[in-house]
Amino acid sequence: MSLLTHVLACLFGMGSWVAINGMWVELPLIVPQIPEHWSLPSYLTVLIQMANIGPLVITLMHHFRPGVLDERPVVYCIAVLGIVATFLLAFLWKHTVTIAGSLHSVPLLILCFLLSVVDCTSSVTFLPFMMRLCPQYLTSYFVGEGLSGLVPALVALIQGVGVVRCHNTTLTVSMNKTLENSTIDTGGLQAIYQPAKFSAQAFFLFLSAMMVICLTAFTLLNHHPAVAREKKDDLYFRDELTPGKREQAFSLHPQTPEQKPMLNPFGSARREPRSSFGRGTYSNAEVAFIFVVLAWANALTNGVLPAVQSYSCLPYGNQAYHLAATMAAVANPLACFIAMFMPIRSLIFMCLLTVFGTGFGAYIMAMAAFSPCPLLVHSTSGTVVIVLVWVLFILSLSYVKVIIGIILRDEGHSALVWCGAVVQLGSMIGALSMFPLVGVYQLFKSGDPCNTNCPM
Repeated sequence: MSLLTHVLACLFGMGSWVAINGMWVELPLIVPQIPEHWSLPSYLTVLIQMANIGPLVITLMHHFRPGVLDERPVVYCIAVLGIVATFLLAFLWKHTVTIAGSLHSVPLLILCFLLSVVDCTSSVTFLPFMMRLCPQYLTSYFVGEGLSGLVPALVALIQGVGVVRCHNTTLTVSMNKTLENSTIDTGGLQAIYQPAKFSAQAFFLFLSAMMVICLTAFTLLNHHPAVAREKKDDLYFRDELTPGKREQAFSLHPQTPEQKPMLNPFGSARREPRSSFGRGTYSNAEVAFIFVVLAWANALTNGVLPAVQSYSCLPYGNQAYHLAATMAAVANPLACFIAMFMPIRSLIFMCLLTVFGTGFGAYIMAMAAFSPCPLLVHSTSGTVVIVLVWVLFILSLSYVKVIIGIILRDEGHSALVWCGAVVQLGSMIGALSMFPLVGVYQLFKSGDPCNTNCPM
């Protein structure tokens, strides 16, 4: 195996969601300086779901015009769009436009929408492109995809975004006309956000550089001689896309046994396909189960639980919140490393791991519902438990998602296209289901990192 190809696949994967992940971690620095203030996360959620028009068009193109669309030009286009949008964001994010007598951050919202299109479309273009390489490199891609959340979080941590200091609040009162004003210590604590070490402009330029690295890695994956020896382009296009087989390779239409590749090239007999999906390794019921688990895992990890992370962690203190967010970001690539060396493809094991991950998610949701007074709120053990639960939640479901990606990769190109589409569908369902609960009905109450009025 080529170390260079592994590194390039990882760098390529880092560009998949680095822009939007970077926007989320930079919110505490941005929102005080724009008219939308803390309504921006709600706008951002809606824009990301609107951006699913990108993966929808790609998926429909593959389904109704199989074999026509080549991912490589699309990847080049969205990577360049990501570079330009993040670069413009560095200089235009503060600019406002007056609409109906009120100020709105129109350039910021437009650029966020374009970045959402880039990242959402990467789910149905980056993954199918990895079909051109040997299966072992797909795990490296998933490692990079996990790092697309970790790297911006670490940079924001260095930047000092969201760092809070608790100070005693004081009240100044005038005793009478002859005496000077008196300052009285009320005994309360007020959360004061500290200034960042470098500006949001520098952070967005960093994101633009990350997209340049992604584009460079993708270009080398296509043209570097060392990578060419690891590619399966000839087999990919010649064996699977010969006349009469081109449509079958890119769609879910039934295939005859003669058109399907042997599951075991060294075996003496061909195995009868169990379904019309991919290479027929799994039955229709198993395929449905795999996609339901994939949608469920992405709904929880990308939509439902991130919407309540602050509610579940902030009551335990600002340190617990940042530690949970950072360690959860580390758990994602860690799950990919584990899957690289222990790829357990058992559907029963996948089901059990999904149940465990869902259980951890249920605990997180319960603590968010109890906010600002969750269990063990005044103890160190409460902080340890909530951080550990967040890590185990991300670790277990990230492993499930990687294993499903590996399984579907072996089923062929169309399976990976549908994989990306289901990832976006699950994420969209999770985000839209939480938006009214958090943003409209405000069922969750935020905890104060400095003051907790909860019974001991």
